[in-house]
Amino acid sequence: MPIKLKVCGMRDNRNVLEVASSRPDFMGFIFYEKSPRYVGLNFKIPDDLDARIQWVGVFVNENVKTIIKLVSKHRLDFVQLHGDESPNECRELKENRIGVIKVFSVDDDFDFGIVNAYQSVVDYFLFDTKGKARGGNGVVFNWNLLKNYEGDVPFFLSGGIDPENVNLIKELNHKQLFAIDVNSGIEIAPGVKDISKLNLLIKHKLCW
Repeated sequence: MPIKLKVCGMRDNRNVLEVASSRPDFMGFIFYEKSPRYVGLNFKIPDDLDARIQWVGVFVNENVKTIIKLVSKHRLDFVQLHGDESPNECRELKENRIGVIKVFSVDDDFDFGIVNAYQSVVDYFLFDTKGKARGGNGVVFNWNLLKNYEGDVPFFLSGGIDPENVNLIKELNHKQLFAIDVNSGIEIAPGVKDISKLNLLIKHKLCW
């Protein structure tokens, strides 16, 4: 099955539609106020956005009830949990028929055994680079560490992916690699994607 593509950190309506024209599988919208890509209080997903694209809301240690309200308001397909959310919180969201992507920040000392408690209460994991920010650090972690993940839950790979290194991902050959997540690696400015870089990345990805 071809690896899916998620473009995250979207907020500008014009840029959202430009990115949508390249047909990523997922688009991410950040509802975390401390992020430079925070969508803001008046954000609205364009009504004419391609319905085949899955919409993902990104949250960090947000109250579950607030998440559920925002999912309903913006008609989100998934939530991406970038904080210290517990398995019980993930389960509550799943019980409300919300798709759940749980994020883990990886460095050389990361223990993949931590994810085991979440396997029955999420749809996907996302492995990102551990850094100062909760995401969007633009840095690649040591992808060889992924061989230590032996779980049954498919995962998204994130962290510094750009047109220059995307070809290296095909060498991972991990059976649970479901999608790549790109953000700062194709940006002009926080929240604004360079369409030429996005299309170049897609072109390289199609060569896998």
